[in-house]
Amino acid sequence: MAQIASKTGFLARNRWLIWTLAIVGVVVLLASFRSRDEAVPVHATTVTRSTIRSVVSTNGKVEPSNNFEAHAPIGTTVKKLLVHEGDHVKKGQLLVQLDDAEARSQAARALSQIRASDAEISAVQSGGNQEEVFTLDAQLIKARTEQDAAQRNLDALKRLQQSGAASPGEVKTAQEQLDRAAADLKLLQQKQKDRYSKPEIAKAEAGKEEALSSYAASQDILNQLNIRAPFDGVVYSLPLRQGNYVNPGDLVLQEADLSKVVVRAFVDEPDIARLSPGDKIEVTWDAMPSHTWTGTVNTVPATVKLHGTRNVGETTCIVDNHDFKLLPNVNVGVTIVTSEHRDVLTIPREALRQDDGTPYVLQIVNNELKRQNIQTSIANLTEVEVTAGLSENEEIALSSTNSKPLYNNTTVKVIH
Repeated sequence: MAQIASKTGFLARNRWLIWTLAIVGVVVLLASFRSRDEAVPVHATTVTRSTIRSVVSTNGKVEPSNNFEAHAPIGTTVKKLLVHEGDHVKKGQLLVQLDDAEARSQAARALSQIRASDAEISAVQSGGNQEEVFTLDAQLIKARTEQDAAQRNLDALKRLQQSGAASPGEVKTAQEQLDRAAADLKLLQQKQKDRYSKPEIAKAEAGKEEALSSYAASQDILNQLNIRAPFDGVVYSLPLRQGNYVNPGDLVLQEADLSKVVVRAFVDEPDIARLSPGDKIEVTWDAMPSHTWTGTVNTVPATVKLHGTRNVGETTCIVDNHDFKLLPNVNVGVTIVTSEHRDVLTIPREALRQDDGTPYVLQIVNNELKRQNIQTSIANLTEVEVTAGLSENEEIALSSTNSKPLYNNTTVKVIH
């Protein structure tokens, strides 16, 4: 009896605690049942038809497709600037004049050397200069006269010897005189024929070749000192002023045909395999955000190189720049369209789910989620193309608004 009374007293003293526990239990139970039957709020979308593109986004640099650089051939000063940076010029137009006084002097000396070489070769071919030729001719005439006189003297002594009027010794002496005269004549004739040896002739001809080379070099320098446009284009770099001194090799001027430019794009290594010749390229420049230039991929990168901290392949495209807005050496944004499908079914990328590699979506049917397996094609950062499993305008779930996970057969409420 004492134990019963003790329990009754305990219940009486802690009645408020018991009631509190009972109320909490009922609230929890009711909340459990309520949460089990409550619809999950979700964001939803519909399957639509649109154009979807798979792209590679990267950066690039503009280069002139037809470029001309003029460098100073010698150390000299800038005599005259006839154009300004940004000027459009015509083929053959004189652009810059560098001081050519020394080059002209060198050309004059080379021309004088050519004329001297011509005179020397002419002398070789004719047997000597005019004075030498006249002297040799006179010597030949004298030698022939002496030979004729010696021959007549010998003939006369031989006739006298037959009558005993001349001795054999006189005849012998006359013969020796004739032989000497004939030898002198022969020597002069040989001298006339072979005035110069082959090494002397070769030396004269080599002298002329050297003079011609020197003259050609001086003319080439003169042409480089008077800089003309090799084609129609734009002067896009002119890093000097009139009167400046330039060292040999210093850049004087750059001209390019900017009606078409080359855009060199740097594609990250994982994206290289996605490229194909003919892929569309779109070029943007921060300086002109509303303008887009287009071209196509010319070549697929064959090698990978380090570009800053990236391993990239380089691909190029020719871009029509008829408005001359794109300038050489500027950095641009490049979008390469690797695939583009028009008028196809698409869904937001966040609606796509995967289960062991099988793509599916959660379709909303009568406020309940139904798993629907689908087939997909190309995708980008925001959209996925659906090729099978869905129809246009069907409603699919994106995500819940209260972070609850979504499953098949979940009751949902679409929040617009």
